[in-house]
Amino acid sequence: MKKKELYEYMGSMQQMAYVRSLKYDEGQSSEMKAVQVKNGPMIFTVMVDKCLDIAELSYKGVQLNFLAKQGLQGPVFGKSEDQVRSIMGGLFFTAGFENIGAGYQKDGKYYPMHGGMRLTPAEHVSCRAQWEEEEYQLSVAGEIRQAALFGENVVLRRRIETSLGSREIVITDEIENESFADACKMRLYHFNVGYPLLNENGFVVLPTKQVLDRDEYNYEDASHWKQMSKPVIGATESVYIHDLAEDEEGWTFAAYVNPDSGLGLKIRFRKEDFPYFVEWKSLGAGDYALGLEPSNSHICGRRYHEERGTLPVLKAFEKETIVLKIQILEGKEELEAVQKEAERYIMQ
Repeated sequence: MKKKELYEYMGSMQQMAYVRSLKYDEGQSSEMKAVQVKNGPMIFTVMVDKCLDIAELSYKGVQLNFLAKQGLQGPVFGKSEDQVRSIMGGLFFTAGFENIGAGYQKDGKYYPMHGGMRLTPAEHVSCRAQWEEEEYQLSVAGEIRQAALFGENVVLRRRIETSLGSREIVITDEIENESFADACKMRLYHFNVGYPLLNENGFVVLPTKQVLDRDEYNYEDASHWKQMSKPVIGATESVYIHDLAEDEEGWTFAAYVNPDSGLGLKIRFRKEDFPYFVEWKSLGAGDYALGLEPSNSHICGRRYHEERGTLPVLKAFEKETIVLKIQILEGKEELEAVQKEAERYIMQ
C-alpha cells in the first residue's frame, strides 16, 4: 500500500513498524541496552553494548539465529575472562580487529579469541523511522572504537538499514584508523544460523571452488560441508575453509536453505572485501549451530599472518567501507534460485 492508503487503516506506523530502544533487567542480560527493529514481518535486535551486532532475527514468528546456552548477555556477564562463555552467538557478531580465531599471546600481550570488538559498546547511537517518499525506512547507526593509550585508535562507523515489508537488512561499515601508526584490521563477521530454521533437512549453499579442513581435529571432514545432520550427543565442531567464486561485479554469497520450512538465509558481500570464507558446523546436542563467516583474514588468526608477514593493516588515517546484505529467502522458487546462482558463479 502507499503511504496515504496505510494511514486510512491506522493512525501510527508503530502498529506495523518501529525502532525502539530497550534495556534488559533480568539474569545475564541485565543492563544490556539494545534497539529492536520491526519492519512488518521481520524483527531483529541490535545490541548497543556489543558493537551494534544483531542478537536475534525472526521472520513471521520463526527464529532464524543461534543463541548459545547462556542466552542473551549484558555488558557485565559478556566480559567474562572465559572467552567461550562470552560468545553468545546471535545472528552475527563482529570478530577483530587485532585478532580472529583462537587466542594468541606475544611479547606479553594477549589477543583474545575473535578479538575485542564484539564486546565493545557503541556511542553516538542514532535511530530513524520515517517515510522517504513512498518507502518507510528504518535504521540504527553508531560508532564503536577500539583504542588504547600508546596503542591503536580505530573507529567502526556502522549503519544497519531495512524498510517496511522488506526481507533484507543492509549493513554498511566504515572503518578508519584515526592514529599516526599502522593499525591491524583483521575482521570476520560470524553469522550464526540456529533451530528451528537449522535442522537435518537443510543444507549450505556456497559458490565454492575449493574446500579444505581447517585441521585434523574436525568432527566431520570437508566432504560433509554441505549437508546438516541431526544433533549428536558429544559431537565436536568442524571448521571448513572455502574459496568462493564471485560474479562479474565482484559479489559473492553464502546461504543456508531449508526446503521443509520453505525458508533460507543468504549473506551477500564483495570477495575483494572478504577474500577468506569460513564455515563452522557445530553438531553437538545443545550446541547445534551453523556459522557462515566472511573474513579478510585466515581463521588461524594473527599468528598465521605474522609468521607470513601478511598481517592486514590500515595506514594512518586510512579508511575503508564495506557492505554486507542479509536476505531472508522464502518459497521454493527462491530456494532453488540461490542453488542455481551458486552453480552459475562456479561455471563462469
